[in-house]
Amino acid sequence: MPFAIACGECYYCQQGLWSLCDNSNPNAAAAEEMYGYSPSGLFGYSHLFGGYAGGQAEYARVPFSNVGCFKVPDELSDEQTVFLTDIFPTGYMAAENCNIQPGDTVAVWGCGPVAQFAIRSAYLLGAERVIAIDRVPERLEMARLGGADTLDYTQIDVVDALREMTGGRGPDAVIDAVGMEAHGTELDYWYDRIAQQIRLETDRPTALRQAIQACRKGGTVSIPGVYGGFIDKLPIGAAFNKGLTIKMGQTHVHKYLAPLTQHIQERRIDPSFVITHRVPLSQAPEMYKTFRDKRDGCIKVILKPDMAV
Repeated sequence: MPFAIACGECYYCQQGLWSLCDNSNPNAAAAEEMYGYSPSGLFGYSHLFGGYAGGQAEYARVPFSNVGCFKVPDELSDEQTVFLTDIFPTGYMAAENCNIQPGDTVAVWGCGPVAQFAIRSAYLLGAERVIAIDRVPERLEMARLGGADTLDYTQIDVVDALREMTGGRGPDAVIDAVGMEAHGTELDYWYDRIAQQIRLETDRPTALRQAIQACRKGGTVSIPGVYGGFIDKLPIGAAFNKGLTIKMGQTHVHKYLAPLTQHIQERRIDPSFVITHRVPLSQAPEMYKTFRDKRDGCIKVILKPDMAV
């Protein structure tokens, strides 16, 4: 079941823009008051997106189940298919939004679970080179195993390094898979924290700033990383003068279920590569802390209710 809830009948669903569904958010009025528009309902998200219980609730109600339920082929395992509900389509759509052409170089900010799928999806879509940026050793190592060149942003100036690696031109497309909780350099981090405190912004767009600065002229900026409100100090002039295309949004998961399942069936990718921990459901609170603190090489956790404790 996709994390975005869609009716299948409204204008947006008919256009394949499933995460913009007009009919699945019962709190649309509140969302429109805050954002000026109503997104679709989302499982496990805030009340502005419907307040639906998520996949770790004791029970989950599935609105429009005739549209949202996708039957898993018998020959595929749970671990191969569970990420079709969210992070695999999100990474794939991020790469698809890059309009990748043969020979392209794509830079990816962040090496978390979504970014790991964005890296592999970029190669599935024909990229010649992917450069991944993070600071956590095990995440950088997983990106390398996926074929990416890697940069530790705590050791170098990311924008300068990317220009040097691309002959001074910059990547053809860039992906911000970090979003509103980016760290970046110490100076950027403290600027954003202070800006948040005095209510100039709600999010920390360090990765997005770097992505816009690094992308080549006429390139594409893809943003699967979530932003929740307002950001400050965005180099919009650079984006304008470089003629950048910027594409973003919640993932239209329904659109990707069948083609990504085919990729798995034909063994072009096994999504279970991203799993680093398998634990009983009773250990969920502990594993949230482990993931948050980036301990024990934790990148992606699978909770198994039927595991012996």
